[in-house]
Amino acid sequence: MEIVRKISQARSLAKQWKNSGLSVGFVPTMGYLHQGHLSLVERSAAENDKTIVSIFVNPTQFGPTEDLETYPRDLRADLALCEDAKADLVFCPGADDMYRPGSCTFVEVSGSLTAGLCGASRPDLFRGVATVVTKLFSIALPTRAYFGQKDAQQLAVIKRMVEDLDMDIEIVSCPTVREDDGLAKSSRNSYLTPEQRVAARVVSRAVFEGERLIAAGERDPVKVTASMRKIVEAEPLARIDYIEVVSAQTMEKPEKIDGSILGALAVFVGDTRLIDNFILHV
Repeated sequence: MEIVRKISQARSLAKQWKNSGLSVGFVPTMGYLHQGHLSLVERSAAENDKTIVSIFVNPTQFGPTEDLETYPRDLRADLALCEDAKADLVFCPGADDMYRPGSCTFVEVSGSLTAGLCGASRPDLFRGVATVVTKLFSIALPTRAYFGQKDAQQLAVIKRMVEDLDMDIEIVSCPTVREDDGLAKSSRNSYLTPEQRVAARVVSRAVFEGERLIAAGERDPVKVTASMRKIVEAEPLARIDYIEVVSAQTMEKPEKIDGSILGALAVFVGDTRLIDNFILHV
């Protein structure tokens, strides 16, 4: 496994592989890797000749009061995990490499895809994500790029960006990986105290209840979200940011549950914001 920090080095290797006719899988991450990330790396390694992993805590997707400075980092552990998962190249640039002084170009996906859910409470998020992913795609030159369903809105944004900008990249959605008690794996889970970690189980319980109701035939999004909300509100340590049922393609709220449906929520447990979701086709 090779480890590079410079854009020119990463791009040179990617070009060499592509020019040799090899398929390249790409997994962009912000590090502090867990089994959710590793499942993406392992799938990429199984489906491509070469796999590139990026580790970069992207400053442009954090708001001024968010956790950029305290976001967990452990590069040494991340590199060992990437090697075990059969990555061929790890690209770990610095912020000054990715955003040169005076940088003033951004990529933005507008409309319903980014207006609600996480976009409503984190207005800097998706412009930062779209910009850094575009830059990373131009460096890694992937045949396929792998993203987890836990970040379902982000995944929809990236799919639309790739389509709109005619990028010749296959976007692969991978299932959410969960702890034994159901909590979706997340780097931010490390922020939780033991008491908060127990309380956080209401997030996945709400997801499973919404999924169960729709699978059982409920088609009223108001009733589904009310049932999910009731579960979270029963936990004193939890505070709801949003709980919504929307179209999985457009993020618009339907009058009736039909087609591809995303049930999504963001919940604060203490100061830690956790997200989770389900997608059903009805």
